[in-house]
Amino acid sequence: MARFPYPFQLSVFLADNFSSPESVNGWSNKSVVTEFILLGLSSSQDIQLFLFFIFSVFYGAAVLGNILIILTVIIDSRLHSPMYFLLSNLSFIDVCQATFATPKMIADFLNEHKTITFQGCMSQIFFLHVFGGSEMVLLVAMAYDRYIAICKPLHYMTIMSQRVCTVLVGVSWTTGILHSASHLAFTVNLPFCGPNKVDNFFCDLPLVIKLACLDTYVLEILVLTNSGLLSLICFLLLLISYIIILATVHHQASGGMSKAFSTLSAHITVVFFTVFTPVLNPMIYTLRNKDVKEAMKKLRNRHVGSKEVF
Repeated sequence: MARFPYPFQLSVFLADNFSSPESVNGWSNKSVVTEFILLGLSSSQDIQLFLFFIFSVFYGAAVLGNILIILTVIIDSRLHSPMYFLLSNLSFIDVCQATFATPKMIADFLNEHKTITFQGCMSQIFFLHVFGGSEMVLLVAMAYDRYIAICKPLHYMTIMSQRVCTVLVGVSWTTGILHSASHLAFTVNLPFCGPNKVDNFFCDLPLVIKLACLDTYVLEILVLTNSGLLSLICFLLLLISYIIILATVHHQASGGMSKAFSTLSAHITVVFFTVFTPVLNPMIYTLRNKDVKEAMKKLRNRHVGSKEVF
């Protein structure tokens, strides 16, 4: 496999390939990788069958749980508040995050040959970082919402207006898209001319760029810096917001402290990766919330009542 540690060597290689009449998108037909092989989580058929059932259950719970949250917030007018508006958007992101790669992974447990097209691989990378980046920023927005609710309760509805909530959601999606585009901009143009085995169940960006036919050390550093910087900023904002919240409620009633700790533990528990995140969020944010549980009971009773009528 050809590698080019120095820029002038890479430029010579580019010139040679772009000048070839048999080139495709600037690279020789012989050097273009059209698909990647996903090695998955295990090569054992028994383990893969076991994982098929386990991940099917997790995926079903993730999608159904978060869709239930979205429907509950939409249907019950008592939940038409900034906090639940942000929560329903978080659930929507979780549904998307669970769906971008998990169904293919589940299907691949039953397939001997686990392959994905180049376009499909780039799509997975794009959506992974869109949903992951959007969720991190949205969690910061939810922390800001709790900060206003606890520290400035008299001005809460004025500050957290529908317009502000919509802007916060828009900023989270915009950040996620820009974050993902910054990764994808250089990934799609990398020369993949040989190895095409990805040691994962989806196209993980650091593993994919290592397959390129050039020295990817600088690119790997840029990827880590990009993702790490966004994660660090979001973490620091979450940390600062909850330090302020806890300091504010320190001398208040124990109920306020309990509520603050409950929300803080929820944010800490959420992990921004794979299908398990969407499974956790319904339990963390909803099943421990009295208002949402009552709304779900009301929705269930209404559904049972409609069945009895018919």
